[in-house]
Amino acid sequence: MCLHDHDAAVVHPAPGVVRRNVLAGAAALAGLSTASVLGAPAAEAASGDAPPAPRYHGRPARPGALLIVGGTMLDPLTGHVTPDAVVVLDEGVVAAAGTRDETRAAVARVAGRAQTIEVHGRWVLPGLVDVHVHVNALADARAVLRAGATTVRSGSSSFYQDVALRPLVDWAPGSVPRMRAAGVFVSPQLGDTVLADPALAPLAALAGGVRSTSDLAYLTRVNLSRGVDVVKTRANPRAGLPEQDPTELVYDREQIAAVVSAARGRGVLCHAYSEAGIDGAVRAGVRSIEHGVFVGDSTIDLMARRGTFFTPTTAAIVGLSESPNPVLAARGREYVPVLQAAIREAHARGVTVVAGTDSFGTDVDPIGVEVRLLIEAGLPRLDAVRAATTHAASLLGLTGQVGRLSRGHRADVVVVDTDPLQDDRALERVSLVVAQGVVARNEL
Repeated sequence: MCLHDHDAAVVHPAPGVVRRNVLAGAAALAGLSTASVLGAPAAEAASGDAPPAPRYHGRPARPGALLIVGGTMLDPLTGHVTPDAVVVLDEGVVAAAGTRDETRAAVARVAGRAQTIEVHGRWVLPGLVDVHVHVNALADARAVLRAGATTVRSGSSSFYQDVALRPLVDWAPGSVPRMRAAGVFVSPQLGDTVLADPALAPLAALAGGVRSTSDLAYLTRVNLSRGVDVVKTRANPRAGLPEQDPTELVYDREQIAAVVSAARGRGVLCHAYSEAGIDGAVRAGVRSIEHGVFVGDSTIDLMARRGTFFTPTTAAIVGLSESPNPVLAARGREYVPVLQAAIREAHARGVTVVAGTDSFGTDVDPIGVEVRLLIEAGLPRLDAVRAATTHAASLLGLTGQVGRLSRGHRADVVVVDTDPLQDDRALERVSLVVAQGVVARNEL
């Protein structure tokens, strides 16, 4: 759980430094090369305009047609269940989803060229969304995808690997999840992350680290110049280091507000544990609170009024209690019941709770584990499923694209063995993952 310190700066490029050179380095660090994506499923060539890939002679891939037939389909938005459903995927989007009668015309249009996967006796859902992960290599992204998360929001990376991984959904469908990239962490100490971009060099020798509002704004602008979708900052230190106090205030309301202002409308996610830190971050205008263990009643009410999302990363906090380090284990045992109470209160008062695992590297907590822990904390099962589908899509600005199996949505699907409205562990038992219209995992 954030057992890393990806502090990133946001500044304008230094003279002679161009964006593609920085991102080429990020791609190398992420493990991206021609050889590394050869294992991705083949797809047909597309005829549309290519996404940014300067002077490359080819075009992005266009996935073919796929039929997922016979399962029970759950719509997280409405809770409606469709037995013996058919999902028609074509060219990377949902062409139709529903009963056999409702999908008959769409099935006829792909006849003769569609792959058919029979899933009788299983449950079909939209691809899941993990709103807090750390992927610094291709192997990390693939592990998250195989666990069922077809869309993710980065919780920061060390060298812009998340930005470099993001275009693979177009060029190698089925190889990585859809990515909302955060770039580098807006945090006091940059460490080796200063090597991610020559534009970060001015921040390397600051006494006390990146703390002034002008330097925080500069660091944020550097991230923006590298193409991030969101910005990650903090109010408190990490809980995963025994020598740090997670309730100490690192950035106050004014400092976080400088990040929010410089982000220019991109959502800011804020790592926060203490009531003072959480309250300052919410008042500063962050889009979501990450962890949020000691959030108070008045701040929960403020979050509800402002529409601030809550990402409790329950799996990561539970993981602390299982640590071999006695300080961390004691911290986890203290934090878990407090966080569970906060989740219940937040949900009861109208705060939207979303699912994020805070997974790092290839040691992935499946997003289904986070859903189950949200249920154990007190969320109704359907709301816990929404935390990893429709509610998560809303946080990421992807409503109408992910989180449902509806015509025009992205062709992301998971199939599980049991009913998620009856079995708390259902989303942990993923047997099929389809990402961007391509089968990424099939254990039927």
